Amino acid sequence: MDLIELERRITRIEDIEAIKQLKARYCEICDDGHDPDRVTRIFAEDGAWRSGPDKAEGHAAIRELFLGFQRRISYSQHMVMNPIIEVDGTEAHAVWYFFGCFTFRENNEARWLAARYHEDYVKLDGTWKIKRLRVRGPAMNARYDEGWAPTGS
Repeated sequence: MDLIELERRITRIEDIEAIKQLKARYCEICDDGHDPDRVTRIFAEDGAWRSGPDKAEGHAAIRELFLGFQRRISYSQHMVMNPIIEVDGTEAHAVWYFFGCFTFRENNEARWLAARYHEDYVKLDGTWKIKRLRVRGPAMNARYDEGWAPTGS
């Protein structure tokens, strides 16, 4: 293997790891109160978010969407796994399995959700950003224990 091929392979591995870290950051932002300012920083300026009827394009719309999530969701725990990540230069695509538990402010209802994330990414000035995030599903949307509430940190 020559040095050019080795450099290409290392760059691909670094890009995949950076995308995994980006997805982990997204989950952390969601689970830390759906902070609309933080989440817009990990999306491209013309980025898009879509799940069923909820959709947003561009930073201003994504910010408004996450303000709505703050009003509706009192607790969430996002767990993503089994990523399939394809990198092509400064663009990438991934599919992630998602499983999470949520409580909602309106009725303190607790739900388990399962779905898949389909995401496109773009590398801007050396940093990966989410270009398009689409939630496919839910594959599962089930209530659980009526009196359940998160136990804190």
